[in-house]
Amino acid sequence: MLAVHLEKGAVTVREVPMPARPEGFALLRMLAAGICNTDLELQRGYYGFTGTPGHEFVAEVVEADTRELIGQRVSGEINLACTHCEWCLRGLGRHCPNRTVLGIVGHAGAFAEFLTLPERNLHILPDDLPTNRAVFLEPLAAACEILDQVAIPPHEPIAVLGDGKLGLLISQVLNAHGYPVHQFGRYSEKLAIARRAGITTERITGPLPVAAYDWVVDATGSTEGLRTAVGMTRPRGTLIMKSTVHGLVPIDTAPIIVNELTLVGSRCGRMELALPLIDHELILVDEMITDCFSLSEAPRAFARAAERGVLKVLLVP
Repeated sequence: MLAVHLEKGAVTVREVPMPARPEGFALLRMLAAGICNTDLELQRGYYGFTGTPGHEFVAEVVEADTRELIGQRVSGEINLACTHCEWCLRGLGRHCPNRTVLGIVGHAGAFAEFLTLPERNLHILPDDLPTNRAVFLEPLAAACEILDQVAIPPHEPIAVLGDGKLGLLISQVLNAHGYPVHQFGRYSEKLAIARRAGITTERITGPLPVAAYDWVVDATGSTEGLRTAVGMTRPRGTLIMKSTVHGLVPIDTAPIIVNELTLVGSRCGRMELALPLIDHELILVDEMITDCFSLSEAPRAFARAAERGVLKVLLVP
C-alpha cells in the first residue's frame, strides 16, 4: 500500500506492507485526511518524528471484530490509551502515560491507504455528513476542548489570537456557544470566513490591545503568539494555549506572575462534543478547504499546506 513518510524534513511516498490488525482493532481504508499545523511541525522536527503522520481523517472500516462496524464510514479518537492505568480509569485516556498517538507518537498515521485504530476509538458518521466536512471532526473536537476545560461565564468577551485553521475553528465554536468573540489575525481572506459566521474580526496591522480581555486564546502556532497573548490578558485573567511549535518558546514570566494570570494548556478533545456541531450553521468548515491532492502527491500537498495564507489541504487515495 502507499503511505506518506516523514524523515529529516523530507516528505516521500513509499510502498509499505499492510498494517497488521490486532485483536480489538479495526482495519480502515482512508477516504480523506487533512494536513494540519502539527503535521507541518512534525516535518520540521517536532517530537523527533519519523514515520507516517496524519490524524485528521475519515475512513471506511474494512475489517473488525465487531461485524456491525464493517462497511461503516468513521472518524476516530487519536489517542490509543492502555485503558487500565489511573488516568484511563478516571476517563482521561488522552493523558494516559502509556498511550500512543495516531500519526504523532508510536502509531502509524492516516496518510496512508490503510491504517488501524482500536474499535473503541471509532465514531460512526451520519450518512448525510459529507466526507470532506467530516475530516474536520478531530480539530473541531480540539476547539471544543476549551469549553470542556474552563468554565467561561456566559456572554464573556473572548479574544482569539490567530486566524489559521485551528484559530478559525475555535472562534466559530465559541461563537456558536453564544460568546462574543474578537478574532485577531493577519489575513483578510481568512478573517472573512469568521465574519461570515458573525464573529468580530480585526486584521493585525499594529499594536494589539493591552490588558483588554479576561479570556484570551493563543492559536497563532508561532513562538511570538504566547508573548503577545500574555500582553492582551487582564490581571487575574485566563490565557488558553493552543499552539504547538517545534523548539523552545522564549517567554518573560514577569507579567504572568505580576498580573497573576492563569495559563491553561489545551490540546485534543472529545469527538462526541464535536459531532453535534459539525453541521451547525455557524461552523463554516467547507470554506476552509484550500486544496486537495492524491496521496501520491503528498510532497506537493505538504508544500502547499506550508504556504502563507493556506488553510486546510486534504489528501485522498
